[in-house]
Amino acid sequence: MSAAAETIRPDAAPVVHDAVLRLAGPRALTLDSGQALAQLAIAYNTYGELNAAKSNAILICHALSLDQHAASVNPLTGKPGWWELMVGPGKPFDTSRFFVICANVVGGCMGTTGPRDVDPATGKSYGLTFPVITIRDMVRAQALLVDHLGIAELLCVAGGSMGGMQVLEWMASYPERVISAIPIATAAKHSAQNIAFHEVGRQAIMADPDWRGGDYLEHGVFPSKGLAVARMAAHITYLSEAALQRKFGRELQDRQQVSYAFDADFQVESYLRHQGRSFVERFDANSYLYITRAMDYFDLAADHGGQLARAFARLKARVCVASFTSDWLFPTTESKRIVHALNAAAANVSFVEFDTDKGHDAFLLDLPEMEGIFGGFVNAAAAHRGLKAT
Repeated sequence: MSAAAETIRPDAAPVVHDAVLRLAGPRALTLDSGQALAQLAIAYNTYGELNAAKSNAILICHALSLDQHAASVNPLTGKPGWWELMVGPGKPFDTSRFFVICANVVGGCMGTTGPRDVDPATGKSYGLTFPVITIRDMVRAQALLVDHLGIAELLCVAGGSMGGMQVLEWMASYPERVISAIPIATAAKHSAQNIAFHEVGRQAIMADPDWRGGDYLEHGVFPSKGLAVARMAAHITYLSEAALQRKFGRELQDRQQVSYAFDADFQVESYLRHQGRSFVERFDANSYLYITRAMDYFDLAADHGGQLARAFARLKARVCVASFTSDWLFPTTESKRIVHALNAAAANVSFVEFDTDKGHDAFLLDLPEMEGIFGGFVNAAAAHRGLKAT
């Protein structure tokens, strides 16, 4: 593993280790469906150094359309990591103090085993023969990675949206391994409205003639139009009406008057088309189907007799639940349900609602108050663990 620089500035880039863990065996990963993967690759990045006691590890869980490159350049797009505002030297997840891990989820398309990988039993891409996965399956794979790294307990597990679902699953499935947790802009179950939006996206992909029943790789084609439409529909849910109005309103795109045709007359149309095109360049269509399905199946209370508090019965971790006022995809009411369940389980929980018009994606954006609160929370957890501040 790379050694950290002797002198680290707050604006310096974190030390990055990019790796893939490969596991093999008849049941390298047993899934909730009852099926198993005989071969499992887990692609992950680490930032900073693991201390001798292995007590300074933080796990970052990514959202649906993101990946393991939380604070490093994405090799496909050349763009900065999706959480560079939060992960790095001197930042809330301070890589001059902490060892930060981020892994691509099972079913993903950035190096972790997913539907576009080769099925060892057939020698061909899995396609739709890949087993359906759950959020718990994703977390189970992450636990295998943490085991591989020799880490018994995680100082903090944090993530937003689908990443927040993984945080909740860690709290429920591995309570003895979580010292603190930050579930952000998430819910303990996927709502009917969110399932509906996902189904629109999946149907757009499957309606593309190039999808070929999920076997597009074998035919040398790609359902780019369907995936782009799925991304466009989903991206609307990540914003708020106020943010769309502020950014675009009814402004026209590169013209003085409407065209009386079906080109992108409005700036918001052009923006969504750009989002669709750029997404197609970095994401796999079948992975989109599988990961959205995993989110749809997530219902933590259902796994514990219908009572969410039971999911947290053995939890000793400190928890900071966070939401955003303008998030209508995972509204504050969902976060409050989590808080109430944690209170019922006598857990150590705090709650913060950030006032912003930036919508669901606010957890990825520059909100100084968010950085301050999360940084303070992690530092308090570290102090409680006996880790000295630098």
